[in-house]
Amino acid sequence: MAAAIALPGRVRLAALPPLALYVHIPWCLKKCPYCDFNSHEAKGEVPEARYVDAVVADLEASVPKVWGRRVHAIFLGGGTPSLFSPRAIDRLLTAARTLLPVEPDAEVTLEANPGTFEQAKFSEFRGAGVNRLSVGIQSFDARLLKAIGRVHDAKEARRAAEIAMATFANVNLDLMYALPGQSLAEALEDVRAAAGYGPPHLSAYHLTLEPNTLFHRYPPQLPDDDAAAAMQEAIEGELAAAGYGNYETSAFAKPGHRCRHNLNYWTFGDYLGVGAGAHGKLSYPDRIVRESRFRQPKAYQDRALSGGAVEAEQEVPAAELGLEFMMNALRLAEGFPTALFAERTGLPISVVEDPLARAEAMGLLERDAFTVRPTLRGRRFLNDLLGLFLPAPARDTIPLKPERPGKG
Repeated sequence: MAAAIALPGRVRLAALPPLALYVHIPWCLKKCPYCDFNSHEAKGEVPEARYVDAVVADLEASVPKVWGRRVHAIFLGGGTPSLFSPRAIDRLLTAARTLLPVEPDAEVTLEANPGTFEQAKFSEFRGAGVNRLSVGIQSFDARLLKAIGRVHDAKEARRAAEIAMATFANVNLDLMYALPGQSLAEALEDVRAAAGYGPPHLSAYHLTLEPNTLFHRYPPQLPDDDAAAAMQEAIEGELAAAGYGNYETSAFAKPGHRCRHNLNYWTFGDYLGVGAGAHGKLSYPDRIVRESRFRQPKAYQDRALSGGAVEAEQEVPAAELGLEFMMNALRLAEGFPTALFAERTGLPISVVEDPLARAEAMGLLERDAFTVRPTLRGRRFLNDLLGLFLPAPARDTIPLKPERPGKG
């Protein structure tokens, strides 16, 4: 459906976008040195029951914001959600289905790390309503796993992949490349090993040194840009030959198995984010709002149980919506239907005509009356492409990294 007619600078949405639910579980066995997500090393017993109580209270308080809207995907991310018991996950999903109109065939993803794998436990997760598992393998190479500070070893990585495939029909395996001391041959060996298990979905992320991480303070020796680019190109070719479509910068799927939750995100859909540090994006007929929860687990629990889990809420200025939309949609290999811009931002696409024309002239994207899509050059130089949509004074100050709930 097309958006209502809007003047530049005034948001008018004729229909609200699809809605997903993101639940953040912040604890993990050990904080990885490259991780900039809101995750906290579990020291002693995790307050599982109280945390679930807090998330349920957060959900209850959030219902009026999304009243009557149907949820088509749920993503339990972290941290390491698989640290929680199946009973706790069942409570969370039961609460979600009780409080919100969740589609009967909704995609329900649980993130898991190989260090937490037990076959019986994962069968119980499936019984609780999880129908998609995303496993943080990162590598099958013992040396590389140690180099990036993972708590599992190569044997556990392989065992996790085996259990995941034996337990769930819909599985994503997360990999990373351009790791410390990694060669092109080693990167391809990881990809071939992962594809050999036959998961419907694979993610391959370039290791980057993010601020406020141990690796940023003490950077390891990483492959240079040319070597990393060669790895990316070889990985894409290897997975294409194995039947995986590269539908988003880091995401590869067999036909019919694209991640619904993340596709909703890349197409600028809405998501309610609950849990410590969770971010959300919610649309209303005349505005689009970003909100975030308190980050520290204890503070979040205390606030949520007293009815105030949201730490910050801000309307996205209309002048920034073009950039926000493009930061997501231009990561998609197929680009986006031109009409989608107006549908999801409430603004005419003419508000970004100048940067679109410049990007086209530079060979970074191509378009016609119906579609805008990045070229191969645009995908390889994505930050350069996105930078064209930044207001000139902000081009050196705003990071071109979208906030993404859920990884794979």
